[in-house]
Formats: sequence, C-alpha cells, structure tokens
Amino acid sequence: MNDVFRGIIDAQAENLLSGYHSDDPFFFATPEHTLLTRGHYATVPQPTSGSSLSETVDLALKQARERGHPNPIVVGAIPFDTGQAARLSIPHHVLSAGPLTRRAASAPLRTPKCTVTPQPAPQVYAEGVAQAVRQIQDGVLRKVVLARTLELASEEAIDVPCLLERLARRNTHGYTFALNLAATGQGTLVGASPELLLSRRGLQVRSNPLAGSAARVREPLADAQRSQALLLSAKDLHEHQLVADAVAQGLRPHCKVLEVPAAPSLIHTETMWHLSSDIRGELASPEASALFLASCLHPTPAVCGYPSDQALALIRQIEPFNRGFYSGMVGWCDAEGNGEWVVTLRCALVQGQHMRLFAGAGVVAESQPASELAETSAKFKTMLNALGMAAQETL
Repeated sequence: MNDVFRGIIDAQAENLLSGYHSDDPFFFATPEHTLLTRGHYATVPQPTSGSSLSETVDLALKQARERGHPNPIVVGAIPFDTGQAARLSIPHHVLSAGPLTRRAASAPLRTPKCTVTPQPAPQVYAEGVAQAVRQIQDGVLRKVVLARTLELASEEAIDVPCLLERLARRNTHGYTFALNLAATGQGTLVGASPELLLSRRGLQVRSNPLAGSAARVREPLADAQRSQALLLSAKDLHEHQLVADAVAQGLRPHCKVLEVPAAPSLIHTETMWHLSSDIRGELASPEASALFLASCLHPTPAVCGYPSDQALALIRQIEPFNRGFYSGMVGWCDAEGNGEWVVTLRCALVQGQHMRLFAGAGVVAESQPASELAETSAKFKTMLNALGMAAQETL
C-alpha cells in the first residue's frame, strides 16, 4: 500500500466498492488504490478575504490534528468557476485498499425508464460552436471548451451505489468517484474521469492532461485506424499542445525538475481515445501542497480554453447552464501536502429520480460544429452505458 495511507484503516478494494452507501461522504478509486470515507468530522469553511483555498485547507487539517484526529485528510470537489463555493470536508475515518480489478462481474442494473432532455438543444449547441469558431478565427482567443447537458427524469430513484459500481468496473484505468452533496441540496456527484489534474507524493508530482479526442468503435481494425488518425490530426495536436504547454507553465515555477513529453501519446477509455501528455516533476520545496499546485493549474485549457479569461467569458455567453462542479476538480489531500485531484469529467449529478449528465468538446479554429456535437454524444456514453442505456439516442 502507498506510504501516503500508512496508518489508515486497511481493507479490500472489492469490499470498499460493495460497501459504499449513498450517505458515505466520499469514494475514490484510481489505478493504484481505492478510498472510502466514513463519518463527518468537520466541514472546511470557505476562504476568508485575503486567504486562498489551499491555505484554508492547510489550517483545517492542522486544527484537526491538534484536536486529536489521528490522520486527517480533506476530501471533496471544487467547482469549475473558482468564485463559487467548494465542497470540502474532513471525514472521521478513511478506509484504503489497492486498485479495483475487472474480475468481479458488474452488478445487474435495472435500466430505468427515463425521459431525456438535452440542454441546450443539439442544433443550438452546434450554433454555439460555430459562433466560437468565428471568434477564434477573428483572433479573440485560440481555444474554448463548450459543454452541454442531458437531463434525465426516471420513473424510479437512480441506484447510485449500483451506478458507481458499474462505472468503476468499466473504467479501471481511470478515476471513479462519488461525493455526497446532500448538505448542499444537490444529491450525489458521481463519475469516471480519465484525467489526472495533479498528484503529489512527497516531492514527486504528476499531471496527465488530455485534449484531442476520438470516439471508439467496436470493430478492432476501425478502432485502431481512428486512434492513429487522432495521433496524426493537426487540429487535435494543436488543441493538445495548448493544454500541455499551459500545464507545464503552471508547474515549472515550483519544480526543480520537470519532464514534459515532446509529443503526446494515446490513452483510451471504454468509449474514447485521447491524446495524453504524462508530465512529471520534482518539487523545489515541500511547501507546495497538492491542492496548491492543482489550483495553479485549474482550470486548464482542457476544460476552459486559451487564453482563459477570454474563454471563460465566451463560455458564460454561450452555455445556458451553470457548470457547477462539472469540469472542476475532485479528490483529496492530507496534512503533509500529498494528494490527488482529477478533472471532474464523465460525471453526473444524481438526486432521487433526476440526473444531469455533462459533456464538453474543445473548439479551435479548425473545428466543425457537427464533429464537436458528435464528440459530446460519445462522451455521454460513459454514463449511459453504466445506466444500461447504451442504445439511448443522445443527439
């Protein structure tokens, strides 16, 4: 087990997943380990004027330790818009185990009968992409990420533990999470993100930005051809480079060594191919915590755009909904500065019989509205497949 979790209660990964309940504060599974938290010790307050979120978290962890908490960690989520309130807390207990495997079969899930309402309508989304392309071609900005949602209304309550279990089994190479947001009246944030924003273990840091995507297909030869086409796509390579450069720029001032790949590689999920840069470094000082470093990167051009101020302004102008925690970051950090934060992607907010799914696509000068719309539809399939709605028309 990783040294970060020494002293935390040991368990089997399979037992943590099967033992998750919707009222548990937090579940987090990575390719290396699995976490489940129990009980609520303290809520991390919102930063006061003059204090940063990472400073507020550091103080909360220090106070918890001084009051006798044997091994405090902070878990939770930070919104896309950092001006909105984060949802961070310290649990009473953390159960830790190694990685999940695919060996156990996914639990059966009754496919819910749902009505599905896109927001915005597909044609409206495509028109927003076209508007963004015009602004990019006019030199206002170089990239913007535009998102859309699917609103699901079911005849019965969504089974969150079963949904989480199916997501975890189908996405063992990514990061599966569930965060209890009942105190905010938002239900549960659940998802299976492919993208690591920032991890820190001791002085070692890693970020794995993804940008440039292609939907997978079932036929192996055609799927391989799609992956190679993505690797050679000038449009997608340009989109990816903007993100990788921004991440490296954000980390470089804090690292004495930083290794950035000269060119991206390919990674895949159940439904998508992605261009990936595995960026690793060694910190110059232990003072830079995982949350501090993640905050230096968030939001990256992978979820916002470039330059970020112009991209954010265009997102607010075009998108007809509040992203909330979607495309923010979700994860944990401890009192030594270690932690993991992933980009909150392939996710949904679940509340009783209602569910909101999110998906976005990066828009650059060469983007075609129909292609970006199709990319969001492919990204919705991660959640729809887990719901047993693979044949559902997402438009």
